[in-house]
Amino acid sequence: MTFNVRVISPDKIVLDIDAEELILPTSTGQLGILTDHAPLLTALDIGVMRVKTETGWNSIVLLEGFAEVEANKVTVLCNGAEEASSINLKTAQDALEKIILLVEEATTKKEKIEATIELRIAKARLQALT
Repeated sequence: MTFNVRVISPDKIVLDIDAEELILPTSTGQLGILTDHAPLLTALDIGVMRVKTETGWNSIVLLEGFAEVEANKVTVLCNGAEEASSINLKTAQDALEKIILLVEEATTKKEKIEATIELRIAKARLQALT
């Protein structure tokens, strides 16, 4: 049995498919969703959402948001999303190295917070590829 998964970012519908299993990066840890899951509303963190379909597992990097589970439908509203298939491994590794330097060089509180967020995104992009 399957359920519908929709991922919506501010500028487009990123994903609209039927899935067998879903793993969400919530603010309290990973959350697995299967068919007939109880109704739920949860906050999402920066991380990798994994979706299992008939053809296998797909990964999507989510940039925070919310997920609603109800009546075999999961709706994810997020600030941004990127499918793993669109991420270049070399580019992602290079970006991570640069961001690590930014974190080390940050001096103000604002710079540290912004650099840490960018670091979490870079790590999630690499995680989506593995």
